[in-house]
Order: sequence, then structure tokens, then C-alpha cells
Amino acid sequence: MAQRIPEGTVVVVADGGSARVFANVAESGGLQLHQLMDLQSAEGQGPSGAVPADMSLAQVDEATFAKQLASQLNEGALNNRYAHLLLVADPTTLGRLRPLLHKETQARLLGDLAKDLTNAPLADIQRALG
Repeated sequence: MAQRIPEGTVVVVADGGSARVFANVAESGGLQLHQLMDLQSAEGQGPSGAVPADMSLAQVDEATFAKQLASQLNEGALNNRYAHLLLVADPTTLGRLRPLLHKETQARLLGDLAKDLTNAPLADIQRALG
């Protein structure tokens, strides 16, 4: 990514069924991620929009998680819980997330990285962003 990531930036590392949420705690332009929480798909919801008839159950679950994650990111932006956001997700999840992000969330988005690092060690995530 090779860009300056401000202190306090929220970094979300997601795939189709879970996400790890970090904050950059390094001062003066460095990168040191601290994990804040893990997010998992919640039951009882469906994806946004129409579901194609040929969509598998796994694809429906992934689309549902993308909707849930986007909703949480949008709520955080609208309630001023973060100033900057970076998204790291596999290309499919990233493609599902982008159109669901509110304009306030998009305004805080510093960038995104289409890579599946959800189960990667912290050092690998930091290296990919550095």
C-alpha cells in the first residue's frame, strides 16, 4: 500500500464470513496495529438486494456478511467513531462491500487492498500495508 496511515486509522481485514478490526496505534506516521475485535456473521439476516436463483448458500452467507459489515462501518462513520478507514478483503468480499458503503464511510476510506489476509499473522498484515 505504501502510504502514510494516520494514527487511529481503523483497519478492517475481512473475508466472506469474518473480519478482524484493528487500529493503528503508532505515532508519527508509523504502522503498529492493535486488534480491537473479531466480527462474525449474525444469523437471521439475508443479503441486500435480490438473490439470484443460482446463488449457493455459501454465496448468500458471504453477501449477508458483507451487508452486516458495511452496516457497522456505516454506523461508525455516521456516528463519528473513526476518522480514517482502510479495508483489506478478498476481491469478492471487497466487491460486495464497496457499493454498500455510505458516502460518509467512503469519505473516510483511505484505500483498500484486494487480498485475503483474514487468517494471516499480524506481521503479514502490517507488511502488506507498509
